[in-house]
Amino acid sequence: MTGGLDQYLAGQITRDHVMQVVADPKIADAILTDRLNEAFGQTLVKLHPRDEDEDTSERAVQHSFRSSSDKGTVFLVDAKSRQVIWSDYEKPGRSVSGARLNQQAGRIVKKLAGTLGK
Repeated sequence: MTGGLDQYLAGQITRDHVMQVVADPKIADAILTDRLNEAFGQTLVKLHPRDEDEDTSERAVQHSFRSSSDKGTVFLVDAKSRQVIWSDYEKPGRSVSGARLNQQAGRIVKKLAGTLGK
C-alpha cells in the first residue's frame, strides 16, 4: 500500500483487537488491499485456488478485479469467495508522513471495527 499504509493498518487493527493479523497470506480469511486489479486477482488464484480456476483465462481474472481508482480506497476481500466484503475511502493527503498515515489508519480501522461490531 502507498507509503506503507498497510503497516499502520496492521498496527491499528492489532492494537484495537479488531481482527487477527497474520503474516502468511495463505492462512488469511480476508485480505486488506488498496488495489483491485489483475495482479491482485492472480495472487488470489495462486493463494486460494478453486476448481474453476483451472480453466480461468487471464481475461476472466482481469475482469473480476477492477477499480476505477487506486488512490484512497481500501478494500477488505474475502480470500476464498473473492468478494469485497467492506471498503472505505480516505482522501489521500499531499504528504505521506508517518503521523498522517497513522491518523488515516486509525480512521479506517475505527470504521472497520464499527462495521464488524467491535
